[in-house]
Amino acid sequence: MAHDLIARVESLGSPRVLVVGDLILDRYIWGFAERISQEAPVPLLRADHREHRLGGAASVAMMLRSLGAETQLMGGVGDDPESRIVRALLAEQGIDDHLVATLADRPTTLKERYIGRAQDRHPQQMIRVDYETRAPIPAVVEAWMQSELAAAAAWADVVLISDYDKGVCTPSLLAAVVESARRAGRRVIADPVRSPDYSRYHGVHCMTPNRLEAQLATGMTIASAGDALAVGQRLVESLGLEAVLVTLDRDGMALVHSDGRGELKPTRPRQVYDITGAGDMVLAVVGLCLAAGADYDEAAALGNVAGGLEVEKFGVALLTREEIIADIADHHHRGGSKVYPRERLLHETRRRRSAGERIVFTNGCFDLLHPGHVRLLREAAALGDFLVVGLNSDTSVSRLKGPARPLNPEQARAEVLSALEAVDAVVIFDQDTPLDLITAIRPDVLVKGGDYRPEDVVGRDEVEAAGGKLVLIPVLAGHSTTQLVARAADRGVTHHEAQSRKAPHISQIPQTSETRATTPPA
Repeated sequence: MAHDLIARVESLGSPRVLVVGDLILDRYIWGFAERISQEAPVPLLRADHREHRLGGAASVAMMLRSLGAETQLMGGVGDDPESRIVRALLAEQGIDDHLVATLADRPTTLKERYIGRAQDRHPQQMIRVDYETRAPIPAVVEAWMQSELAAAAAWADVVLISDYDKGVCTPSLLAAVVESARRAGRRVIADPVRSPDYSRYHGVHCMTPNRLEAQLATGMTIASAGDALAVGQRLVESLGLEAVLVTLDRDGMALVHSDGRGELKPTRPRQVYDITGAGDMVLAVVGLCLAAGADYDEAAALGNVAGGLEVEKFGVALLTREEIIADIADHHHRGGSKVYPRERLLHETRRRRSAGERIVFTNGCFDLLHPGHVRLLREAAALGDFLVVGLNSDTSVSRLKGPARPLNPEQARAEVLSALEAVDAVVIFDQDTPLDLITAIRPDVLVKGGDYRPEDVVGRDEVEAAGGKLVLIPVLAGHSTTQLVARAADRGVTHHEAQSRKAPHISQIPQTSETRATTPPA
């Protein structure tokens, strides 16, 4: 499963995504809160830094750009200094804003957060001040947006709705978004507002409400993660959805399909610094995955990972594909296969080397795993951080050992190796030697058994030329696959001979006139 998710991330390409919704500017005022004001019993913040980040639909667009998507953004900003900051930030990220209207009747939505530090502890949000207008956008602006939707939807691979209830996502505009997307054959994914009435989202393909939003929209209670499946089913049926993803904070997600299938997708425990932006990140990743051809299960699993990473950061923060891959590789490996395709392994070893880890490599047929193998692998693992085992394919083993080998097929041998705690990765190679694989991986440590002479070890020169080293580990006497096979064959012959020396069964005795007299009836 983990390798499948990593492969999906690596194959996302550069999908085109249209994001429709409310643009927000997040302003952070950072400072030290070390004493109480003399004027009132409130903390005094000594400000030292101001920062601006994109929020709302603009945040979703920015996250998509960071993850490699092409993005167009449809929404509105005021005619004020904050709007110029928003457009400048969009331009820095390479986000197309020609569908962002200037709204003279309102300010740019601004969320101003005051962030206090004290005694070098983790910063905490002290207060948030919002500047906004929630009235629907003017009819003339909405009409202009609707006139642009057909071309925008045809350009996109998927359409995302980021509704923060700031006036852009009117029922009539959302209906036009759904209709334009369906005509273009595109999916629409919505991150809904908190409301008891979700009729405005009828016809979207998928939505990503959180626990509270889903409860309010259905009138149902999610007391446990399992309750979310019933809530999701209600949303799917009432809104005509293909699927719904109910985000459940520490409990992960609940994915419910239109055919009634439902699944809880737990998340691993996280150090939660700030939940700001988690919903935006889930929407961005789910939309990106669906645009790239993933199914809902893959999109939900990756959205779960990305949302978890987002809460470990402060404020609305960006992620890269490399961060998602690293998190999957480091924390979602249990239960997944350790058998890597070659290219995936090369990517993984490069990633780990760039993180300062030492790569160890050894190889063999490992036809019958015995204590000698186990000791070699355990000691090899202790020489670095990531042990790669090159495994000869079935055809390779046959060429080296004869037509009677291997005794176990390559997938069985790989599965047994994967079960060993010392082994981090298994890669199957078809050549007689692993030289090409060693050259590609460039391990820091090359390991072989002590029955080899250094000059006979394949890949030694290449590893040492790159700054690595060869380590020979003493073999465990009396243990080898060849000896095991020979002993098994000898015991098979001995058993056959012993069987032939046993007294014959009475039915095997020739029936003479003498024996017939004493042979009991059948």
